[in-house]
Amino acid sequence: MVHEHRERIYLRKDVLLKLAEHGKLNQSRLMSYCGLNNVKHKVLLDEMVEKGLILRMEEPWGAKKIIKYKISDRGRELVREILEPTRRSFRDGRLRNDG
Repeated sequence: MVHEHRERIYLRKDVLLKLAEHGKLNQSRLMSYCGLNNVKHKVLLDEMVEKGLILRMEEPWGAKKIIKYKISDRGRELVREILEPTRRSFRDGRLRNDG
């Protein structure tokens, strides 16, 4: 149970970082970039939309609709305040000493 919770945290982090990096991505590409499975992880994206971390859009494409996601202002703030300082602390797999 703890392992599953931890894994979900890292998956959310990956989604936020990919969307921050690429802007808007269609569902297939986002899943591919993050190594997610649509059947298993679609609920994770739905939860992130519900919590206001990412935005879900449907765009018409002929008779079909393409689902796209982009990071919300709240998600971008989370990346800026928590994830980016953590990423900057590591360089080449080693903890950088700023002190």
